[in-house]
Amino acid sequence: MDRAITAIAAALTVVLTAVAFWLSYEHLQEVAARHGMAEAVARSWAWPATVDLFIVIGELLILRASLAHRVDWWAISLVIAGDGASISLNVAGVGQDANILNYVVAAVPPVAALLAFGALMRQVHSYLAHRATTVVNTPPPGVEAPSTPVTVAVNCSPTAGSVAALPALDSVPAAASAPASIQTSTPETDDLAPVAKSSTAVDLCMPVVYANRVDQLVRALYGSDFTQPSTARMTQAMAAVGLGASESTARTSRGRVKAREPHLAHLPAAIAG
Repeated sequence: MDRAITAIAAALTVVLTAVAFWLSYEHLQEVAARHGMAEAVARSWAWPATVDLFIVIGELLILRASLAHRVDWWAISLVIAGDGASISLNVAGVGQDANILNYVVAAVPPVAALLAFGALMRQVHSYLAHRATTVVNTPPPGVEAPSTPVTVAVNCSPTAGSVAALPALDSVPAAASAPASIQTSTPETDDLAPVAKSSTAVDLCMPVVYANRVDQLVRALYGSDFTQPSTARMTQAMAAVGLGASESTARTSRGRVKAREPHLAHLPAAIAG
C-alpha cells in the first residue's frame, strides 16, 4: 500500500508539473506577442524558453546532485532565478488596473510548478534514504544473517581466571658425582631460581565479531593507520563498496564500534571528523 501511494503521488506530481509548466509557457507567449512579437509567431513561442528552460536545467542538475548525495548550489540558483522571473513576468503580463483574480490566475501556474518540483524532490530523497538503509542492513552474499543478535562481552584486562601460569620449576638436584677418573667439562649448578607465576601471563582476549557490514568496514579503517577514521574517509570507503555515503550512518557505526571496543577511543583523533 505504501509503495502504491508513493507511485501515485509521484505520477500526479509529474502531471502537475507538466500542466503548470505548459500554462506558464503559453501565458508568457501571449505576453511576448502583445509586446513586439505579434507578427513573429515563431519568435513569440521561442521567447518563453529563455526563461523556463533555466528552470528545467536547474531542476535536472538538482536531481543529479541528489542522486550523488550532494548539494548543487549553482543549480538551486538557476531554479530560483528562473522561477522568480517566470512568476514576475506572468504577473506583470496581466497589465495595470486588472482585477486581483487576474494576477492570482497568472501567478498560480509557475508557483504550482515550483511546489510540484519540491514535492517530487522530497520523494526522491525519501527513496534514496530508504535505499541506503536497506543496503546497509543487507548481509553480504553467501553469509546468512543471524536470526538472533549475539552480544559478546569482552574483557581485555588480565585477571586471575584468564592467566595461565606455568608451574614453578623444581630445584635442579646437584649432579651426581663423576668417577674419580673422569673430569666433567661443564660446571655444575647447585640451584635454579623458581619462575615467578605472574611473569608468563597469557592474554585470552577474544576478537569482536561484527554482523553489520558498515561496522566491519569502519572497524577495519581503525587498523589501517591506527587513527580514528574521519567522516569523509568512512563515507568514501562505504561508497566504494556500495554501502551508500550517508554521514549519519557512518558516525553511528563509528559510535557502535567504539562502544564495543572502548580502547579504540584512545587512538589519535587528529583527522577524525
